[in-house]
Amino acid sequence: MKRFFERLGYEVKAEVMNCDLVAMRGEEAPVLVELKKTFNLPLVIQGIERLQRSDRVYLAVERPATGKAPYGLGWGELVRLCRRLGLGLLTVRFYKTKAPAVEALCDPEPFSHAHSRRAVKTVRLVREFKERSGDYNVGGSTKVKLVTSYREKALACARCLHELGGRASTREVRRLTGYEKAATLMRINYYRWFEHVDKGHYALTPIGQEALSTYAHVLEGLPRASQVAVAAENDLL
Repeated sequence: MKRFFERLGYEVKAEVMNCDLVAMRGEEAPVLVELKKTFNLPLVIQGIERLQRSDRVYLAVERPATGKAPYGLGWGELVRLCRRLGLGLLTVRFYKTKAPAVEALCDPEPFSHAHSRRAVKTVRLVREFKERSGDYNVGGSTKVKLVTSYREKALACARCLHELGGRASTREVRRLTGYEKAATLMRINYYRWFEHVDKGHYALTPIGQEALSTYAHVLEGLPRASQVAVAAENDLL
């Protein structure tokens, strides 16, 4: 499914604010895709909920080898249901000797919504998408720790403390990471990675040190503190 949208010119990331897949192309509204093995009621409910974030929501399911829709229904009936709800429907057919094939049975159509509320949530989703440095999650994942933009910022602060000997001032962390809310993040200490040791100073906890190893693959995609500092100095010049 990710490759399908990438071929259409979209940038795709998984598990963005509880959406299985989010696809962005230029300044267009985000495309949200909810994935399930088969078409069922929970999938429909998820699709309806996602309409609060964008009016371009697709449900994606596998088309079995028999080609038949579930529950003795026809695909045409499922298409009519999706269109009535303002949802798009995609199917994926898997083969033994060739690549899977994605088919768009219908595209999302306008749906009457509280547009002002959705607009706010769309802005939040787009911000979360753009603030992530890469795609570290698998669409449809459950019971796993997701890599969000907030976790990336916490990792940047933790690595900065590590590079400074395990302890530093919030001012220094803010300068070296380029993250204006570094002090607030470390004070809230959601992941228990930071320890307040003195006024305006924090240290890295053992849990935080362990996180640097656990999320080493994420840190590879984040700029180091020295790189951020140099970039900031160049901007001032």
